[in-house]
Formats: sequence, structure tokens, C-alpha cells
Amino acid sequence: MLNFSFRRLPVLALTLAAFFLSIPARLGAELVWTPGTGWTVVGGAFSGLLGTEGRNALDLMNQGRASEEKGSVSSALSAYGKVAKRYPNSIYAPEALYRSAKLRLGRMEYFKAFEDYQGVVGRYPNSKRFSEIIGEQYRIASSMLDGARNRTWGWLPGFRNREKGIEFFEYILLNAPYSDYAPLALMNVARGHQKLRQPEEAIDALDRMINSYPQSLLAPDAYLKLAQSHSSLVEGPFYDQASTKEAVTYFEDFMILFPSDPNIAAAAKGLDGMKVMLAESKMKIGDFYLYKRSNFKAAKVFYNEAITAYPDSEVAKRAKLRLVDVEAGLAGKPVGPEDGKKKRFWLF
Repeated sequence: MLNFSFRRLPVLALTLAAFFLSIPARLGAELVWTPGTGWTVVGGAFSGLLGTEGRNALDLMNQGRASEEKGSVSSALSAYGKVAKRYPNSIYAPEALYRSAKLRLGRMEYFKAFEDYQGVVGRYPNSKRFSEIIGEQYRIASSMLDGARNRTWGWLPGFRNREKGIEFFEYILLNAPYSDYAPLALMNVARGHQKLRQPEEAIDALDRMINSYPQSLLAPDAYLKLAQSHSSLVEGPFYDQASTKEAVTYFEDFMILFPSDPNIAAAAKGLDGMKVMLAESKMKIGDFYLYKRSNFKAAKVFYNEAITAYPDSEVAKRAKLRLVDVEAGLAGKPVGPEDGKKKRFWLF
């Protein structure tokens, strides 16, 4: 059996191996364009393509830039598209996608512009333009969320598509989860769902925000919006109070974690409303057992829970008055009608 090792390879073979292994990275190489010479590779070994393919890719790039300079956007897009499709492993491909995205953005072709930018950051994450492109994607997503209309063929406006804006923000989260844009993207995802009247999805985005980026400057706003989103789901004291309890939790968390926040008064008001709602729901159940079922023990439990839910509220005062009726009922005395109102009988 043959037993080869790198030390036994000829020096030339080692040199060639190192040379070709360095091709994928092409560290330090970048494209520079001038009107006189066209595109040239500066600071790197070569374009990543040899022979005819390399010349073809370069020719297309020069054609694209020449068309771009003349204002022939469609021709430029065609040339850049061929480079990206036919020569994806060349140094020209990310530049072609980048320039294509810029041209499409100028024509308000937001969908395709975002797609071309995504081609750069998705296939060439080491691009020196990575941060710039994430910023451009963020602006496109924001425009879509705010109602911008995508144009087809650069002139035909489509319908508003806020769902697409939300989708684009999710891509940004995948592309750059540790960037400054990530928490902003999640807040915009929540904003988009709120615009579309999808509170559950907005809550999910806000929850992801506070769990993934608790140290972000946007965390206080996320906590407050999370509490407000839960409170928006509350339908009244006669319904399930799961959302009320969640709202209370997040209002309290906000007030504990961010006591100096300028929105502390709004949080206190929201907390008051939710605690009143929770106490009122206990009152309704207590009234049901007291006046509809004469179940004094059950009524006593719920009135006490109403007091515990918000001891200093008007609801708690009413609950204490109800407990007087409960004690009377437990002692075998008659209990008056709800709220002290006389019952009326109607004949039809």
C-alpha cells in the first residue's frame, strides 16, 4: 500500500496546492472600475476563473457597467444577471448581484432588489459590503411595511404588501442575528403584525425580542408593548383572564426592570386597568355563586380572591360588602338581590 505524506510531495506540488486552496477565499481581492480600463482585480491573486470563462465574466461585467453609465438599466441588469448565474464562483458574482440590486432599488423593484442583496449575503457572507447590504435590506423592509408599492418592470406598481415587509425583516434576523439591526427587525415584525391586526403574532415577536436581546436599548419598549398587546386581547370580566394575567406580569416586569423609564406612568395606568379587570372577573363569579346558586362557600372564595387581586381598589370595597351577604347566607339569613336592587316582575 502506498503511504503518501505532504512532506514527501515535491515542492512544486505543495506550492500549487496552497495556491489553489486559497482560491475560494480570495482574501484581499476586490474589484475596481474606471472608465478607461473597466473592471480590474486589485489586491488578490485573480478572479477565481481562468481562460475563456474568466474573460467572458469580465466582458459581461464591463458590458453591464457601460450600459449602466449610459442609463440603459435593462441591458445592465441583463449582463449582471448572466454573471451571477453563469459564474457564481468568480469574484465578479457578488459585485454583479450588488449592482443589480442597486439598479432595481432605483426602479422601486423592491422584491428583486431584496432578492439580489440576499444573494450577496447568503452566498458571499464574507463580502466587505455585508453591513451595508443589511442596512439596505432593512430600509427595503421598512418601506414595504410602511406601505410602499413594489413595481414590476420598473414602472407597474403593485398592491401594498406589508406581509412581505415582515418576511424581509425575518430574513434580516437570519442574516445578521447579532447585529444592531436584529432587535430593530423584531420590533418591526411586531409592528407589522399589529398593523395587520394579528396580536398573537405580534406578541410572539416581542417575546422573541426580550428573550434574545434583553440588553438592547429597545427592551423597555418591547416589555411595554408586550403588556399592551396582551391587554388588547382582554374581552371583559366575563371571559377567560389568561391575557389579563399576562398583561399584569409584563406591566409589573416593566416597572421593576425600568423604574426610570419615561413611560412608567403609562405602565402604571395599564397595570391598574388590568388588575381592576382581574378583580372584577372574580366578582362576577362570586356574584354568580351568591345570587344564582346560593353557594355561599364558593362565593366567599371568589370575593376573597377579588380582594387579593387588587386590595386597594373600588372592586375590593364592593367585595368586602358582598362578604357581609355571604356571612348572612351562611348564618341562614335571607340574602338580598344583586347590588341591592329590588327584583321587578313584568307581565306580558
